[in-house]
Amino acid sequence: MATDQFQAPDYYLMDELLTEEHKLIRDSARAWVKKEISPIIEDYAQRAAFPNQILRGLGEIGAFGPYIPTEYGGPGLDQISYGLLMQELERGDSGVRSTASVQSSLVMYPIYAYGTEEQKRKYLPKLATGEMMGCFGLTEPDHGSNPAGMITNIKDKGDHYLLNGAKMWISNAPFADIAVVWAKDDNGDIRGLVVERGMEGFTTPETHGKWSLRASATGELVFDNVKVPKENLFPTIKGLKGPLGCLNSARYGIAWGAIGAAMDCYDVALRYSKERIQFGKPIGGFQLQQKKLAEMITEITKAQLLCWRLGVLKNENRATPAQISMAKRNNVDMALTIARNARQMLGGMGITGEYPIMRHMMNLESVVTYEGTHDIHLLITGMDVTGFNAFV
Repeated sequence: MATDQFQAPDYYLMDELLTEEHKLIRDSARAWVKKEISPIIEDYAQRAAFPNQILRGLGEIGAFGPYIPTEYGGPGLDQISYGLLMQELERGDSGVRSTASVQSSLVMYPIYAYGTEEQKRKYLPKLATGEMMGCFGLTEPDHGSNPAGMITNIKDKGDHYLLNGAKMWISNAPFADIAVVWAKDDNGDIRGLVVERGMEGFTTPETHGKWSLRASATGELVFDNVKVPKENLFPTIKGLKGPLGCLNSARYGIAWGAIGAAMDCYDVALRYSKERIQFGKPIGGFQLQQKKLAEMITEITKAQLLCWRLGVLKNENRATPAQISMAKRNNVDMALTIARNARQMLGGMGITGEYPIMRHMMNLESVVTYEGTHDIHLLITGMDVTGFNAFV
C-alpha cells in the first residue's frame, strides 16, 4: 500500500494569513485524511463503494457543520475553517468532501437558518457527530439548472402534508436518515421540509454505473403519498431563496475543495517529475514539463488567494452569491485543467490506481457540473457585471 507523501504547496506564504486555529484545524484534517482516507480510497473507488466507517471520524474532525454554533452541537468555527476542512477532504477524494458538504451546507445549514427551534435541537446535534446523516432534494429528473420548474409537491391535508414527486443525483441518499426536500405547495410556492427515513412511501434507490464520484453514495428520492408532519416544514422561508441560500454555502465549500484536488495532482506530478528518468535525466528537467508545473502552481496560488479573500468576506457577511459563484467556477475549472495536465505528465501510469490523478479527474467532471454548471456560473457573473439576465 502506497504511503501518502503529500506536501501542500504554499508559494505565496498563505499560511501567514491564517490564524493558529485555522492551521491546527487544517493540519488535523490533513493528518486524518492521510491515515483514514488515503490508504483505502482507491480500493473503494475501484469497487464503486462508499466507506461508511469514516462518518463518525468526519464528525470528530469537525467536518459536519463546522460553522454551526456549539449550542446546537456544532464546532462553532468560522468560514475559513470550513473552507480549509473541505480543501483537505477533497485532497483525499471529492466524494468524501461531497458527503461533508451535503451534511454541512445542504442539510445542517437550512435547518439552522430556516428551521424551528424544535427542529434545530432535534436534528443538529446528531448531524454534527455523524450519528444521523442527511441529504438534500432539489434536482429532479427533468429540472436541473432550472429548479423553479420542479414538479415535486406537497398538499395540505389538515394535520399533515402529502408529498409526491422524485429527486435525482442526490449525494448521501442511499444511507441518509433524513432528507431536506424542496417542493411546491398548494399556492405554487417552493417550500422546504424534513423527510425522515421510515416514512411510508419514501424510498431512496441507489444510482449505479457512475464513472465519477465512485466512492460516493448517490441515489434518488422517491415520494409516493408520503405523509409528512406539519412540524417538519420550515415555517417562514418561501421560494427559491431557500434552496439557493444552501447552494451558496455549498458552492463556497466546493471552491476550497477543488484546490485540494488540484494540490494533490500537482504534488504527485512534481514528485514524479523528479523521479522519472527519460533520455538520461529526470523529466522535470525538460522545458515542457516545467511549463506544466509552473502553470499548475500559478493557478493554485491564484485560487488560494481567491478563496482566502472570499472567506474573509464570508466571515464578515459581505460575500455575494455572484462572488461565490465566480470562485466555484474558476477553481473547479482550474483543478480539472491541472488534473488533465498532471495525468499527461505521468503518461500511462497516470491512468492507474497507483496514483490518484485519474480518480481526481473523473471526480471533478461531476464537481464542474453540480451546484451549478460551469456555463450557468458564467451567466451568473455575466448578469452581475452587465445587469442583463441571459437566462430568459
